[in-house]
Amino acid sequence: MAVIITGKNTVSEAIKAGRKVHELYIQSGTNKDVVFLAEKLNIKVIELDKNKLNNILPSKNQGIGAKVADYTYVTLEEVLNKDKPNKVFLMLDGLEDPHNLGAILRSVDAFSVDAVIVPKNRSVKLNATVAKVSTGAIEHVDVVEVTNLNQTIKKLKSNDFWIVGTDADTDQTIKNIAVDTNLCVVIGSEGKGMSRMVKENCDYTVKIPMSGHVNSLNASVSAAIVIYEIFSRKGWFFGIYQTQWLWNYFSYKRR
Repeated sequence: MAVIITGKNTVSEAIKAGRKVHELYIQSGTNKDVVFLAEKLNIKVIELDKNKLNNILPSKNQGIGAKVADYTYVTLEEVLNKDKPNKVFLMLDGLEDPHNLGAILRSVDAFSVDAVIVPKNRSVKLNATVAKVSTGAIEHVDVVEVTNLNQTIKKLKSNDFWIVGTDADTDQTIKNIAVDTNLCVVIGSEGKGMSRMVKENCDYTVKIPMSGHVNSLNASVSAAIVIYEIFSRKGWFFGIYQTQWLWNYFSYKRR
């Protein structure tokens, strides 16, 4: 199957990631860098004027679109078998808004989360809207689709994962997350939060400390805050800047 995607970043990341691109649609005279990349890879490029392009692509397409191979999922075994210590997974319990999923994938890619787990039912699917909102991050994130979240939680626990739920009705905050282990953070659905059984199966729950009048955040914003907290405390953030500092120091010493 194929899907039509739009947006410069979304299309260019699909090409760079090696996704099968059947056709590239371009508004005449625009996006020349993407055209150059496509032609190098022998991708069929169709140039159209603005009106004709808008007849075949959704609105707000940035003058570019592509027919690409549909998005697929990886298996839980694949992400569990990757040789990496202290993995971080993000489990989405019934998220239904494609814009939220796209934004979450963008954050997941930015903060080095190893996989996103979604249920087969009661959940938005990977589609063109998700791809566009993710601005191409969808190409770099492993998404696992499972039939039962609670059975998946049991399997994760048997593989030495701690399951951390997010819930406003708890005393612990995200500062209490132990980051020196395998983690799976659970984000609940829009409006309803985590389902009862999933919440009961979590090892513990945490909340984002807030002090405003409306102490409620969008699911994608909540996910970004929680995974950034983990990212910043795992040493990756410090390691990046420590490496940069050492490079600058020794570069200066060589002058």
